[in-house]
Amino acid sequence: METPATVNVLFVDNDTSYMAVAHHLLSKYQGKKFNVIWKHDGQSALAELKSNPSLEIIIIDYYLPEKSGLEVTREIREQQIDTPIVFLTSNKDFRLAIEVMKYGVEDYVIKDEAMDTVLPRTIVNSLERVYLKRKIAEQQKAELIAKKRTDAIKELVVTVCHEFNNPLAAIKISTDILLRQQLIPQEKKMVQDLDNNIAIVEKEINKLRDINYDKVEFLKSSTQ
Repeated sequence: METPATVNVLFVDNDTSYMAVAHHLLSKYQGKKFNVIWKHDGQSALAELKSNPSLEIIIIDYYLPEKSGLEVTREIREQQIDTPIVFLTSNKDFRLAIEVMKYGVEDYVIKDEAMDTVLPRTIVNSLERVYLKRKIAEQQKAELIAKKRTDAIKELVVTVCHEFNNPLAAIKISTDILLRQQLIPQEKKMVQDLDNNIAIVEKEINKLRDINYDKVEFLKSSTQ
């Protein structure tokens, strides 16, 4: 799954000079159009996230009024909003980088380094990673469902065969005992017919088991 031609971005930063720079960087990037919604603080950003389901990524600065970008990021995740986040900061702080990564932030970018194509490429690369992870998760879910379905079919086949085979085995033992007895021709023929019919039923049960086994194997291979 590729990133869409138009990417809806929520940009949270109260630094108007950097916002102008970022707008310029995003507007001249080739191949993608960035539809940017600007918010100056965490509260308005959270309100936008709740009301606008089309947002595909959040760019959030650490230095915000009232609450820091880290606090806002924590609130976003606590409210079960899984929109991918790129974190911005003015200086390198590895402790902060480690802290924001705990909230599943996709990338950590230094403002002074986010020049030329760095910022738009970071957004596109982050979204591509997110889409890839989602695709893998969907595939794993599909494989798990297929495995459960396969296991259910196997269990059903085993149960059915077991339910048939047990009484048939008992009848076969009885017919074997009877055939060793002194029987008149009419009785012997009747027991032999019974024994032959049991063999036919056993053959059909085995055939049914083999057919279902083939179907199970087909289901397994179709998910791989």
